[in-house]
Amino acid sequence: MPCCSGYCAAQEQFNRKVANRDLKRYRRRGADVTTRLLLEELRSRPLEGLRILDVGGGIGVIGLELVHANLASLTMVDASPACLEVARNALGSQFGERPVEFILGDFAVIADTIPDADVVTLDRVVCCYPEVETLLGGAVTKARQLLAFTYPRDRWYVRIVVALENSMRWLKRSTFRVFIHSPERMGALLEAAKFVHVARRETLTWVLDIYCRPDAI
Repeated sequence: MPCCSGYCAAQEQFNRKVANRDLKRYRRRGADVTTRLLLEELRSRPLEGLRILDVGGGIGVIGLELVHANLASLTMVDASPACLEVARNALGSQFGERPVEFILGDFAVIADTIPDADVVTLDRVVCCYPEVETLLGGAVTKARQLLAFTYPRDRWYVRIVVALENSMRWLKRSTFRVFIHSPERMGALLEAAKFVHVARRETLTWVLDIYCRPDAI
């Protein structure tokens, strides 16, 4: 479960070696299961001419997969310099003259400086933050139409795996941690922002939720 607990933790966890490994794996196997579910939902909607903000986009898989979707622009925000550099090199000039921006930083901290987008995606990102309200609170202010995010299921077996992983990181003196947040808590936050829940997809360990503004349904 690749997530981060802060800017420094992201640099530590998602270093050049990990970023290069993830790119090789993507080129060999394609997108991971949560990303595939997210992309399926996005592609079921008209994307032409839309601006996409990919928060915690890693090596840029969502951008790579949507190169031919005729997006108006793509903005990627990530706290890992290595991942962002790999994403920049992988995407290269594939978007042609359409704007592609790569922003380094912790989105929860710099959200106010990020331009709005029609679609905001957070694939395996909410588990990066102990205070999910700060992260999703920033995301909803940026999303003009749709917000899509994936997160670990709040189930006992997932909690056991996460606890074991975090214990191993503690033993190795790593500051990287994974967090499991309540779907009800996150849903209440989005509904308070006047977003409507329009879709959910699940695997054994992950959930994808799609929220829209009422006038975009």
